Amino acid sequence: MNAPLKPKDYKSGIKPIWCPGCGHYSVLNAVAKAMAALELSRDDTVLVSGIGCSSRLPAYTDSYGFHGVHGRGLAVAQGLKVARPDLTVITLGGDGDGFSIGGNHFLHACRRNVDITYIVMDNEVYGMTKGQASPTTPIDWDSSKLTPHGPGVRPFKPAAVALATGAPWIARGYSGNPNQIARLLSEAIQHKGFSFLHVLSQCITYCPEQTDWKAIVHEREAEPLTDASEAAALFFAESGFETGLLYHQPRAPWPPQHEQQPASLDDIAERLRV
Repeated sequence: MNAPLKPKDYKSGIKPIWCPGCGHYSVLNAVAKAMAALELSRDDTVLVSGIGCSSRLPAYTDSYGFHGVHGRGLAVAQGLKVARPDLTVITLGGDGDGFSIGGNHFLHACRRNVDITYIVMDNEVYGMTKGQASPTTPIDWDSSKLTPHGPGVRPFKPAAVALATGAPWIARGYSGNPNQIARLLSEAIQHKGFSFLHVLSQCITYCPEQTDWKAIVHEREAEPLTDASEAAALFFAESGFETGLLYHQPRAPWPPQHEQQPASLDDIAERLRV
């Protein structure tokens, strides 16, 4: 019998090209730890991403991966899971990829509740394209020459939006605590339905002030909320720096169990006939 794989066995031989100090390194380590802890088969696990610094992560893992186009990672991942429900499907992206051009896919992924896990590495900036404000950039952020007076736009609240559109599992992690991310990711993968893991992943190249997050981030001590109204009150009032499993209200994933067997090409052709 083969010995269980270790976290390093889930990493590819490709060296990451993220900037020194980037929080995404911690997420990569957490993904490898979670895969090893769950003893996932590398042949039956697929990592899907869009475009951006964070979306490079599938190349750094030794499993199947799909590097899609900007904002479309969730669309690909949901289609894959519906066609192959036997696979473990993990989607990865950043705040720009997931909440801007991919925002509509995010809304409907929460609502649809396909059994996939979505990790968003949020550094509040478009890092790969040199520091533009993203959907989660603070309204008064003026550290970039591209936004000398700040973006002047209220930032997106990922947890609140996920809750409002029906996500049944919502958690937040911090890149400074990779063991916590690995634990949350393990729970997310085991959850039956759509799971959303929002990771505060610092970009010290364009947002050096994010090194202050270490002193601000704190783990939630209470049990995850199960009432949507209570969760809404929390998500609209909180600072966004509380981590842990924040909300969990299980519901049946889509498609219904009796429809999960993939149709044959002949069946599909018959349905399409006029």
